[in-house]
Amino acid sequence: MTDKKNNDSEQSPQSTNKTVVKAQEPKSAVKKDKADSPSSSSTEKKSETPQTAPSTPKTASSTIAPEQKKSQGRKMAALALIISIVFAGGGSYFAMQKESEYQARIADLESKLSTMQNNLDSQLDNAKQQAIQKATEVTNRTETVLNQQQQTIKSLQLAVADVKGRRPNDWLLAEADYLVKLAGRKLFLEHDAFSATKLMESADVRIAALNDPSLVPLRQAMANDITELKNVPLVDRDGLVLRLVSMQQQVDELPLANAILPEAAEVQTEQVSENIANWQNNLLTSLKDFSENFITFRTRDGNVTPLLSPEQHFYLRENLKAQLQTAIKGVYDEQQALYDIALKTAKQWSASYLNQDDNKVAEFNKTLTQLSKVNVAVEYPTKLETQKQLSDVINERLRREVTTLTTEEE
Repeated sequence: MTDKKNNDSEQSPQSTNKTVVKAQEPKSAVKKDKADSPSSSSTEKKSETPQTAPSTPKTASSTIAPEQKKSQGRKMAALALIISIVFAGGGSYFAMQKESEYQARIADLESKLSTMQNNLDSQLDNAKQQAIQKATEVTNRTETVLNQQQQTIKSLQLAVADVKGRRPNDWLLAEADYLVKLAGRKLFLEHDAFSATKLMESADVRIAALNDPSLVPLRQAMANDITELKNVPLVDRDGLVLRLVSMQQQVDELPLANAILPEAAEVQTEQVSENIANWQNNLLTSLKDFSENFITFRTRDGNVTPLLSPEQHFYLRENLKAQLQTAIKGVYDEQQALYDIALKTAKQWSASYLNQDDNKVAEFNKTLTQLSKVNVAVEYPTKLETQKQLSDVINERLRREVTTLTTEEE
């Protein structure tokens, strides 16, 4: 009995140890144990049976102890499984929360980083624009200063060249240039050939005073211009206008003609003959001579111009004045055709409607005839050769002096 108990006591720790080991295995092992529990229990029973076979039959207490131990082991395994599941779920939940927090922090950091990047880009662009603007301003100021300095240098070079290359008689050349330009204005703007000729002659005197052989071609051109100006016919426009104005004032005093009759046919007077045989003709001739002392009959063939009414007299005089005014305009505008037509019309009206026997009308017509022969249109030279040559001489001398000065400074 004692041996059996000892054997039982020795077997019970083994079973206990087996149960504890199964509880500490992983979940898969536990599931396999659950699945294989009937076979394992039967195996244990089979293994125990041979060991206990030679022993004495089991008591009630020895039979109950292994079943309780098996149930306790199953509970412990289930508890361990639940605990492991709980811990695994909690760990995964905790890991998910941490991951979501990390994702939120990463998104926040990314947004802050993009904001900082945008701010840096905008600041960089502003800095670039400011730098470009300042550089442009500095460049413009520098260019302006350089241009001003260049202009100053050029003006100083011209001034130094003028002072260095100035000659005692250079003022004569400048004065001649002024006189030639003034002559051109008188000729082209005022059509005053006489004044232009005098100015050109004065300019030639100043060029001659320089006594410079290099100016001989200039003097030759000036002589040609003076000769051409002297060939221009001089028209006394002021005298013509004054004579036409005086004729306008005289129109109101000119007497008008009476009715204009055609010329009468010539009548041959018969003379009394000394032949007695012609006594009848002589008697008729004597009677005619006696009757003509009382009544005279003359025959006229042609159109008779009647007298003008007072209103027509006024219009006639005003139209004559208008024609003379048109002639004055033709004198100032140098329009020969207009001048000739106006005087021709005035002469025709004077011959038709004024009393030709009056001395004033005769002088009026005579003056119109004289004025109609005057040529008021004049052809002037289109240009003066002296202007260009004189300007070229002045520019060439000044340019030569400035070039010489610049070469010496280099």
